[in-house]
Amino acid sequence: MLAFIIRRLLQSVAVLLVMSLLVFIGVYAIGNPVDVLISPDADQIERAKVIIAFGLDKPLWLQYFIFLKNAMMGDMGRSFAYSTPALALIFERMPATLELSSAAILLSIVLGLPLGLIAGLRPNGVTGKSIMAISILGFSLPTFWVGLMLIMVFAVQLGWLPTSGRGETELLFGLPVSFLSWDGLKHLLMPAFNLALFNIALVIRLTRSGAQEALMQDYVKFARAKGLRNSRIIGVHVLKNILIPIVTVIALQFGSIIAFSIVTETVFAWPGMGKLIIDSIRVLDRPVIVAYLLLIVTIFIVINLVVDLLYSALDPRVRLAESKG
Repeated sequence: MLAFIIRRLLQSVAVLLVMSLLVFIGVYAIGNPVDVLISPDADQIERAKVIIAFGLDKPLWLQYFIFLKNAMMGDMGRSFAYSTPALALIFERMPATLELSSAAILLSIVLGLPLGLIAGLRPNGVTGKSIMAISILGFSLPTFWVGLMLIMVFAVQLGWLPTSGRGETELLFGLPVSFLSWDGLKHLLMPAFNLALFNIALVIRLTRSGAQEALMQDYVKFARAKGLRNSRIIGVHVLKNILIPIVTVIALQFGSIIAFSIVTETVFAWPGMGKLIIDSIRVLDRPVIVAYLLLIVTIFIVINLVVDLLYSALDPRVRLAESKG
């Protein structure tokens, strides 16, 4: 297991290096932030000073090596727009995004697993077919449209929930969180559900197909022949054996939710990393864009490693395969 972890870490470093080069070239080769950040009335001397201050007077290859050297020491550059370290700016917004993403994943599990089990156990019933029809809507409806509809219905028409913002926050281990206050919960509910809708549908379909497949296995038939209660068969024999693909998808989707929460955060004006990256793209704030993208890549790498470790914990056959390899 130790050799496996070391090998994966070395692979992760190689992936980060390649991605840093691609991201750097892709971001730094498009547009000129000086044209956005400097007033059109500025003269050539002022423009030259800003270009030198931003380090844009150097060749692209030299800019990359300077960036790489500083990145190895934890410095991803300073934001052009805010004049603060890019990582510090991102980490300041990260708790809001992590809270929203965690709430979305929690909703996916709490709603997706039981609904998927019901649909799998009663595939031909009205309830099972209705659940599957709802899951198709979850896949099909665009996130921004669902967010606008939620705002129109629950905020504008009914007046139950606030339209935007994060609401009142409380400190938990030094980090501001919304779910500890009633006002924060009301602000969290709509964006979390909007972000979770696709994943709820995904978990429903995975759980349904896994449950139907597990019910046909010999170990379930043997358990029924032994006279075990149906609840025990479902909870122990069925659910336990379909958790591996579900855990994998949920873990990988957590990274996707963090990366692609941009639309939801923009619609609901949620002050997270997604809204920050949109604002940074508008002004071509290159250090923030590069730091954000590399942070997302790092999150995906870490999640993949954790998923592999969970595989080995949930299924002893994975550990056996690794030892043989």
